Amino acid sequence: MTGFGVKAGSGLFVVMGVSGCGKTTVAQGLANHFGYPFQEGDDLHPAANVAKMHSGIPLNDADRAPWLQICHEWLRMHVETGGVLTCSALKRKYRDTLRNGLDITFVYLETSEKTIAERLKLRIGHFMPPSLLPSQLATLEPPGKDENVITVDSAGTPDIVMAKLLASLKSRAV
Repeated sequence: MTGFGVKAGSGLFVVMGVSGCGKTTVAQGLANHFGYPFQEGDDLHPAANVAKMHSGIPLNDADRAPWLQICHEWLRMHVETGGVLTCSALKRKYRDTLRNGLDITFVYLETSEKTIAERLKLRIGHFMPPSLLPSQLATLEPPGKDENVITVDSAGTPDIVMAKLLASLKSRAV
């Protein structure tokens, strides 16, 4: 046991939330903490999705379906080793696709729209323009308590957010 409610080599995590909430930073920290492989979900998007978002056009369910299957497959391939994946996972049905037959802990990063908008303005080189934040917030269905989720306020420094997350994981193990 790692002391945080997860056996080494058996934890699957999806760090989720809208663009700019801090998924990559937190997921990398979590992967480093447990020694798990890390996958940036955005890197698994088909080229057509990237082009659409880059043009400022929100993705729809049909656009997301093949991407979610690719993300699910990555998770399935890491059942034995554990793994941490970033994925917006905005709707429950998207999370259902990700967890299909798998034991996944979702880490939902939430914070104010203002904080996220400020972060997006500072982000350089990402294909997701800040103009798509309202569409992501409109699509978001926060996870329910029945979804094996840890909700963390992602305001603050990465160290503060990681401390909150690790404290939540530790309290689950008690």
